[in-house]
Amino acid sequence: MKTGVIQKYRERLPLTKATPDLSLGEGDTPLVKSVHIGNMLGCAELYFKLEGCNPTGSFKDRGMVVAVAKAAENRTNGIICASTGNTSSSAAAYGAIAKIPTIVIVPEGKTSTSKLAQANMYGAKVVMIDAGFDQALELCLEISKTKSLTIVNSINTDRLHGQKTAAFEVVESLEDAPDILSIPIGNGGNFSSYWLGFTEARKAGLAST
Repeated sequence: MKTGVIQKYRERLPLTKATPDLSLGEGDTPLVKSVHIGNMLGCAELYFKLEGCNPTGSFKDRGMVVAVAKAAENRTNGIICASTGNTSSSAAAYGAIAKIPTIVIVPEGKTSTSKLAQANMYGAKVVMIDAGFDQALELCLEISKTKSLTIVNSINTDRLHGQKTAAFEVVESLEDAPDILSIPIGNGGNFSSYWLGFTEARKAGLAST
């Protein structure tokens, strides 16, 4: 059974003895060597990190478990996020196991029903607004300040620290940092997390590059 990123990487995360050890079994995802695509690209070794194997199907579970655990430690009134899909699922799942009220603000008509299914199943309060994601995030910021809620979008630094654990796993599997990391970028939070992880791994003597 997976231990989860908090238990496995506790010493590398901004945690205290009071931080609850939450987990849905996130992290420890496979790093699979490419059989065909690497050859097509002329790459001697190409690997895929299968982050879809996380509990809600997203890399965001790594950061969310840390963000929610810290929110619980700080006795927040609830957690809140803006989302077009994956963040809502992850926030709702970890809010549920931490028994913290969860609010998800979603741009109406811009998110598929299937992406919101997990948020609804985990009991989050889903609020649709007639605006885009940026406006939804601004609304989250306003509400979080007035209602003493913890915002768990990637502007939450605890989330970035949780997501950096993917970089540590890559280094552990390859016994060094990769020459190139290629990932899709939304607002850049996951890119920043990998950079943080690889940088810390190098400082700890786990990676040479």
